[in-house]
Amino acid sequence: MTLVAGIDSSTQSCKVTVRDLDTGLSVREGAASHPPQTVVDPEVWWEALLEAVAAAGGLDDVAAVSVSGQQHTPIFLDAEGTPTTLSPLWNDLGSHPHMVALNAELGRDTWIRRTGLPLTVSDTVVKARWLRDEHPDAAARTAAIAVVHDWLTWRLRGYGSGAGGIDQLVTDRSEASGTGYWSPETGEYERDLVAHALGHDVVLPTVLGPRATAGRTASGLPGIPAGIPIGVGSGDNAAAALALGLVEGDAVLSLGTSGVVYARTSHPVHDYAGYVCNYADATGDHLPLVATLNAARNLQVGAEMLGCTHDELAALALSAPPGADGLTLLPYFEGERTPDLPHARGAVIGATLSNFTRPHLARAIVEGTVASQVAMLDALDACGIRSRRLLVIGGAAKNAAVQRVLAELVDLPILVPSPDEYVAKGAAMQAAMALTGDFPAWPVEVDRIPGAPAAPHVRRQQHDAQVALGYVVPAPDGVAVPASV
Repeated sequence: MTLVAGIDSSTQSCKVTVRDLDTGLSVREGAASHPPQTVVDPEVWWEALLEAVAAAGGLDDVAAVSVSGQQHTPIFLDAEGTPTTLSPLWNDLGSHPHMVALNAELGRDTWIRRTGLPLTVSDTVVKARWLRDEHPDAAARTAAIAVVHDWLTWRLRGYGSGAGGIDQLVTDRSEASGTGYWSPETGEYERDLVAHALGHDVVLPTVLGPRATAGRTASGLPGIPAGIPIGVGSGDNAAAALALGLVEGDAVLSLGTSGVVYARTSHPVHDYAGYVCNYADATGDHLPLVATLNAARNLQVGAEMLGCTHDELAALALSAPPGADGLTLLPYFEGERTPDLPHARGAVIGATLSNFTRPHLARAIVEGTVASQVAMLDALDACGIRSRRLLVIGGAAKNAAVQRVLAELVDLPILVPSPDEYVAKGAAMQAAMALTGDFPAWPVEVDRIPGAPAAPHVRRQQHDAQVALGYVVPAPDGVAVPASV
């Protein structure tokens, strides 16, 4: 049996999956936690990778490996390859004023036209401006910028702090597309944009094609054999899309730390409404994507508050009627990215003596969470990206109440792929590519969610609550737009 390994260095943890090359079946897995802070020493990601490898029983019998990871999050390196400062994660909101500044200086539409990205606090270029403004000495010493997957791949090849080699950094199209200084039309960096943000030009990772190999593993890495090929790797959503076998007409809703909706297209998308980010996928196509900051964690908070398990939360929610008799949750606990409301906070409104009950509150939590994600499908549709079916993945995909509410709000076939670590699996497929020269055809089993009577009043309640709290204002043409908060 030939084995390949995929590594997923996500926001919350590092996961390693070892799989049979022929079938894609998982042979063994390991994981290690990442710290909860949103500004961290990047060394913790390397240490977690080695810990996860050890937890997976090591990779001594593995023939190839590849890394996927959280998009956007930068590692700022000096000329010798040593981090110049801590790394702000993609979901750190401290860079919001720096995003505002970049948009004001060049114009929001300029960023969309040149990079396909309506700038958000997540984008790497925004973190570069944060570094320039908040840590100017570190910015001046920064000679290269990589993102997490680039840096971990580089470490697997034997580079690291003080060893130099920043000119050996490599990346893929999906990661380059999330930086805010890469063109989806040309496939090249827009170097003047990173220089504008940071104050000077830097070394950027070489962008490799989907069928490339990033190099080979170095000697002396604990639990990792020397000399095995390393796949090009990718951003987390691109890896998941690869593992799911995404084709045009499919949309994916991923319910994890954040909520993400994406689809595959053969052409780049430029959304001047400011919601859809044009990322690249792991095959040579594009992966237009919309994201929220608040998703599955809402359900965890709700379960803790109501003193119940996730299954009990679902049962409570399903015992209340659609719309929860007017009780409405806006789930902006961490601010929000879509819509752009970084300073907003969660709110429960519409409470009465009859609807302020545990079942109604459970229902409002689920509906508020799901409605926020469904709104992202509208954003894709407005860009001409028509979905024929919806695949739902992530920690909350199997929640019975989430499935029911989705069926009430979405007029599409809804499929739930069998539980798997799809990001790590996609990375393992890229490891297979590095070994054999082709992507493996690993099957994906899916279950279809039963249909349910439509409940459009749920989304109307969400809109009315947004307007009532000033988070959204009705435009003259009747379209709701985010307010400035």
